[in-house]
Amino acid sequence: MRDDGGAGSGLPRPRADLAGAVEAGPRPSAPWPGMKDQVLVFAGVALSAVYALAGKDDKLRLLDLAERSGRTASAPSGYGPPESYALSGRSPAADAVRAGRSMWWDAAELDTYRETENGSETPTLPSGVSLGVLPLATDGTRLGCLLVVGDTAEGFAPEQRSFLELYAEEVAAGLETAAEPIAPGPVGQGTSGRPGGQAPGGEGRQSGVPGRGDSEGADTSTTDAGGPAPRDGPAGGPVTRRPLLGPALDRLGVGSFTLAPASGLIDADARVLELVGVAPDAFDGRVETLLAQTVPEDLPALMSVVEPRQAVGGRELDFRIRCANGELRWLRLSCRVPAGGDRGPGRVPEQVLGVVADASLLRPVADEVSRVQRLAASLANALSVRDVSRVVAIALREPLGADRVALAGLEAADRLVVTVLDPPEPSAWPEIWRSEWRSEWPDAPLQALPTLQAALREGRPSLWHAGTELEPGLAGVGPGGLAVLPLLAQGRIAGVCLVGWDEPHEFVPEERSLLTATAGLVGQALMRAQTYDAEQELATTLQRSLLPRRLPELPGCVAVARYLPARRGLQVGGDWYDVISLSDRHVALVIGDVQGHSAAAATIMGQIRTAIRAYAVEGHPPDVVVSHANRLLVGMETDLFATCCYVDLDIEEGNAWFVRAGHLPPLLRNPDGTTEEMAIEGGLPLGVVEDAEYPMTAAGLTPGTLLVMATDGLVESSSLPLDEGLRRLQQVLASTDPSDAGHVADDLLGDRSRREDDVALLLMRYDGLKVRPIRVGWTVWRLPDAVMHARRFTARTMRSWNLAEEADVVLLVVSELVTNALVHTHGAVRLDLTLAADRLRVAVSDSSPRAPAKPVIVDWEATGGRGLLLVEAMSAGWGSVPVSGGKQVWSEIVVPPHEPPGTETGTGPAAEPVGLLPSRGP
Repeated sequence: MRDDGGAGSGLPRPRADLAGAVEAGPRPSAPWPGMKDQVLVFAGVALSAVYALAGKDDKLRLLDLAERSGRTASAPSGYGPPESYALSGRSPAADAVRAGRSMWWDAAELDTYRETENGSETPTLPSGVSLGVLPLATDGTRLGCLLVVGDTAEGFAPEQRSFLELYAEEVAAGLETAAEPIAPGPVGQGTSGRPGGQAPGGEGRQSGVPGRGDSEGADTSTTDAGGPAPRDGPAGGPVTRRPLLGPALDRLGVGSFTLAPASGLIDADARVLELVGVAPDAFDGRVETLLAQTVPEDLPALMSVVEPRQAVGGRELDFRIRCANGELRWLRLSCRVPAGGDRGPGRVPEQVLGVVADASLLRPVADEVSRVQRLAASLANALSVRDVSRVVAIALREPLGADRVALAGLEAADRLVVTVLDPPEPSAWPEIWRSEWRSEWPDAPLQALPTLQAALREGRPSLWHAGTELEPGLAGVGPGGLAVLPLLAQGRIAGVCLVGWDEPHEFVPEERSLLTATAGLVGQALMRAQTYDAEQELATTLQRSLLPRRLPELPGCVAVARYLPARRGLQVGGDWYDVISLSDRHVALVIGDVQGHSAAAATIMGQIRTAIRAYAVEGHPPDVVVSHANRLLVGMETDLFATCCYVDLDIEEGNAWFVRAGHLPPLLRNPDGTTEEMAIEGGLPLGVVEDAEYPMTAAGLTPGTLLVMATDGLVESSSLPLDEGLRRLQQVLASTDPSDAGHVADDLLGDRSRREDDVALLLMRYDGLKVRPIRVGWTVWRLPDAVMHARRFTARTMRSWNLAEEADVVLLVVSELVTNALVHTHGAVRLDLTLAADRLRVAVSDSSPRAPAKPVIVDWEATGGRGLLLVEAMSAGWGSVPVSGGKQVWSEIVVPPHEPPGTETGTGPAAEPVGLLPSRGP
């Protein structure tokens, strides 16, 4: 018996004669439709059967059977595999399952197997056929086996074995899902007489699936003993007898065709048309229609199949087609003359059967030229370093039978930045690589790998056989053989590729040529990808620096934002958003879009965003903020304009004021789930007319309302009108759960892979304040004892709010802020106290616009300058904001959380008329 190190095949024989066969019964008949016949012609399979393990009785039971119509005459119709095999017995199926590898027999090896099994030749399979058994397993769990009978004496060719291994993987996946009960009655003895109860003309149709006898709707099929016999599945549970072989072929996605060389007519299935890129309704049955999609350079090879004088069977070739998006796709075509066809020299057969699949699917044994061509086509579509690395790992490791592939870029002439390790597990690599495993892309110092460093200096591929003395960091990569490929591009080394084998490996001349050609291609692609990544990193850094790093935490509402760059070109644009905390429980929400998609647009965006923030913090109303920004953009003398939507929200009352400058209107989701597009008056975009007017629109928000502001990249594209995009956005908004604002934002973004423009999204959920703040105010008269009166007013207020324990800190802050205002400014001074939840806010307003400044140097002899340092030390936060031509210096002090008195009316009992002198005494 020949063992190729893969999975092995076993031998089915007439049921009464096969050693190890336990049960016999009438042979099922299960012809497949013609298109599947064509696929199995390529695989050389005349008959296939699936056996599943029965966990309790140690048997392999026949679960599905399929015969190819039009088989060779040497496989008579009376032949069929037995109903079951004993797993502990001597049989091809049991041998392969126990060994856990595929096993293959040609006709001569079958004779040897019979002699060793029975001691003498017995009538089993007809002569001139081959066999294979492929174990079925998932995640290390044995499920059964796939048994195939070949129609030639030579056995299965390498490409046929590769295809059957893929086929077995799909069958195993289907078998794993078979979790319903079955009975061990003869396969196909349902209502149709086909495996799994297939009805004629209805492939894969279930009918009368046998069950345990008491299952609802179970078939009444019985064993030879007359009673129902339940059967356990591969994991100890029951499985259902169902069609497995046909659906497995469907999942492989292999297309098939029948060609009449004399007429040039071709009968191709839907999968072939899909692979070639021809719409079914546009296919006229002529082979020229399919050839028109082929790259001209590959036409001569295809013509050797379709030309009447040259058509021969048994051809396998790769060719390329041009997809609708301009990309190239490699396809694999295999064709054969069906059994009984005229195979004589110079004779044109009546029919040629063939299959077409994606070239990467069948894992063909291709020559080095085809591999290099396929690698070049894949690298042409790889943009980033990560993409290039993945393509190289796929192109080298499996086709070369390698155990490890590593790709690394060279930085600073002494550092390898590893971009891919295949396999990715750290335990598969030497310690020098694991010690640098700090992130997804680890680094490796060249100084620790002197042999590799010397190979890179030489700049040509180095091939080291098993036994070569290397440092541990390299010897562990390929103890059986190691290929080091310096990746040259534009006269310098861009990186290195390592290919290693565990078992002793001989480098044949064809493989050496392949590795050399691969190094040149990958070097150029890696250099291009490094440039692309650098550009994208620059664009990303620029964009992130111009947008807020994080949004502020707001009382009574939650704001989230999303930004997505465009998928094409430079990933930087003019979309922006901002959330600005204002004084007196106000917040400003801003979203905008600068015309164009370039670094210039991003620069203008950064300037406009900064200007709007500055105008808003100064205390201007929304219409003034937008007007000032418009004049600023007009004065920049740029050809770009910008759209903008600005909202000023009073968090305490829920009142909002909207200003729209050529931008999309906001969307509202009301607490009852209804959505609406807000009717906001609009003005011209920013930067068009210097004296443009921007009217304000007022609206009230109730707790539970979602406010959504977005740029047009989210709702408009070349294939999506703006009105339709807004309608879809409202539908998504209405169907989301508003409790998680982040999830709502993600749902609104939808499919992120198809955007043509950059997208900015700003969403706020208004919840309202659970505890309304209370405020009191005091006008400080410029008297010699004004600070004392301010302290007394503050002390009475603290007692009325039950905050006597925090009075010392608050009085110290009040003294310092009031003193600074009286000493350094002129005009009226006002003290305001606000209590909200766990914060007490002390605010002192004056008429001077000059902000206070902390002293740079404070020594022991200084008589002043320590006041602001004390305020900073005592406060959870402090600052200064412009207010009505002057300023307001504020400080927030943490107090125990409680519900302050007077929350229903918003005033405390200590509130006194503004401007009146307090009574004497604290």
